[in-house]
Amino acid sequence: MEISAHGRLEVRITAADVGKRVSVRRLSDLGAPGEKFTDTVGVLASWDDGVLLITRKSGESVRIPESSLVAGKVVPAAPARRRGPAASYEELAHVATRAWRPVESERLGEWELRAASGFTRRANSALPLGDPGLSLPAALDVVRRWYGDRGLPAYVQTATGAEGTQELLCAELERLGWVREVSAEMWIGALAPIADRAEGAGVVLSREADEAWLGRYQRKGVSEVALKVLGSGPSVWFATVPGEGGGAPAAIGRCVVDGRWAGFAAVEVDPALRRQGLATRVMAALAGRALDEGASAAWLQVETENAGARGLYAGMGFAAHHAYHHYREPETPDTTGAGR
Repeated sequence: MEISAHGRLEVRITAADVGKRVSVRRLSDLGAPGEKFTDTVGVLASWDDGVLLITRKSGESVRIPESSLVAGKVVPAAPARRRGPAASYEELAHVATRAWRPVESERLGEWELRAASGFTRRANSALPLGDPGLSLPAALDVVRRWYGDRGLPAYVQTATGAEGTQELLCAELERLGWVREVSAEMWIGALAPIADRAEGAGVVLSREADEAWLGRYQRKGVSEVALKVLGSGPSVWFATVPGEGGGAPAAIGRCVVDGRWAGFAAVEVDPALRRQGLATRVMAALAGRALDEGASAAWLQVETENAGARGLYAGMGFAAHHAYHHYREPETPDTTGAGR
């Protein structure tokens, strides 16, 4: 907290600091006896009508009455990672979208509108990586019409928690009534230690997702559109650990190699065979192939509540880089539900 030369806490932020990363201390309950403080660190998204809106790294928005502030200051951006590869949000966003391509896309300024018949939000959401060339409300109107013409709900994918992410956009989307439905995290790490963690023996690598691989994939009834998305990317590999007796595989995984990056996805293990190192074997085999193709860094996406996966990936040297979110268009009074 900011402390004056006289030892007093001071509020050293103003509405002119909107868009900057700040740290504030406030009274948590103005009516409670004694002084109970709450600290909040994040991006100052707005300061209107006596209320501060701060977006935390997780994407959570915190509203703070100006009258409750006891201290505040602008703070530096979150420190750079001390281990693993260095990466900007924009670089990772481009790498991730190249690894999971939609069937149809269209540019709106520096935004990309993506559609794949509803197969995953990542392939059916607008990715805003710059100026759409219109005011935000006008751009969102275009987004809604574009997805409505395809019988799909409109989503916008945003990110928070790293330098160059979109806390201000998230706050503005919420102000306009867009609803955050799904959040997850992008984790990154060095590639070589993953390849060194286990022998890849018994893991079959292929350029295509065959029937056996799809038999283990969690999304059943995969359509032709889904197969196109799964097979998209600069250099795609599918890993399979065959099951006994020719049944569904014991484990599977997918990796996309793109320059220095290797992106892992769809790492799934037969529930009856978990905690036997199969996921590690799959990722080690894929990492070895990615190293052969010149990659040196790895990324993956993991849901916040998936404690098992988070523990596995942390043990491999991965760590969170940023959070990403999908905002769904607001409902309107004349919404019929058609195409939703």
